[in-house]
Amino acid sequence: MSMLIHAINIVAPVFIIVFIGYGLRKRGMIDEAFTRVSSKVVFSVAMPMLVFVKIANMPIHQLINWRQIGFACCAILVAFLVCWVVAYWISKNGRDRGAFIQGAFRSNFAILGFALLSNAFGIEVLGKAAIVLSFIMILYNVLSVIALAVPQKKERQISARQMLIELITNPLVLAAVIAVPISLFNIRLPVIVNQSAEQLAALTLPLALIGIGGSLSFSGLKKDLQLSLVAASLKIVLIPLIVTICAVRLGFRGEDLGVLFFLFASPTAIASYIMADAMGSNSRLAGHIILITTLSSIVTISIGIIWLKSLGLM
Repeated sequence: MSMLIHAINIVAPVFIIVFIGYGLRKRGMIDEAFTRVSSKVVFSVAMPMLVFVKIANMPIHQLINWRQIGFACCAILVAFLVCWVVAYWISKNGRDRGAFIQGAFRSNFAILGFALLSNAFGIEVLGKAAIVLSFIMILYNVLSVIALAVPQKKERQISARQMLIELITNPLVLAAVIAVPISLFNIRLPVIVNQSAEQLAALTLPLALIGIGGSLSFSGLKKDLQLSLVAASLKIVLIPLIVTICAVRLGFRGEDLGVLFFLFASPTAIASYIMADAMGSNSRLAGHIILITTLSSIVTISIGIIWLKSLGLM
């Protein structure tokens, strides 16, 4: 019973805010314009500031774990390939395949993962998570472009130069690049700068969680139900289960295991809908995968926490 209460204490506060966002949208207090603008604020300002603050204010040698980063990147690549094979097995439509692949492997670690980690281990763990995030964001973006372009035979329309520029100018990557030397050389930021950065960083999780709730939609779900359920099963059940077992066997424990578990157990990223829509993929399917994984992960993440706690691993 104590482990169940522990899991509820980690998961419930996060998803209560998500449901508040959904309720606000249903009552007309927020709309699509709000969720779109809030998403831009989170990913362009608040989240990069959170990454910057967590890395800059801690010694880099205490944060970076190349073994963990290498494992996470390899696991993402394997998950991507598995989702690719499954997509070509169950669908003949290129637009559906791209949305399916991205929805089944791309995680909402930056928002829901961070919020869950903070509840599970305290806000200090977000420094480690920010380092991992800065590496996997690059990988996620590259693989997502491949997933959405190749099944639609649009690979010739991709500008390698444009994609490189987008990766280099990614706000999360830039925040990490700026923060690393500050941490490495133990540079103390002026109080006014540090406090302003922390105030902006504090916006990240509540604003993003309300935005996630406001973006959830059940419209047209029946049309995509089969593909959505298969993608969701991969995203929040099969992939996190296999990855977590492998991580345990490789000796990851405590916070390091927690970062990996929440990375892969988190539901599909909101960015998958944005990219699918921009690249002509089935954005409706992408939205439904986000919906199902977000709601279902309440149960799957809780079960995962209880399982790992019962074994004394996390």
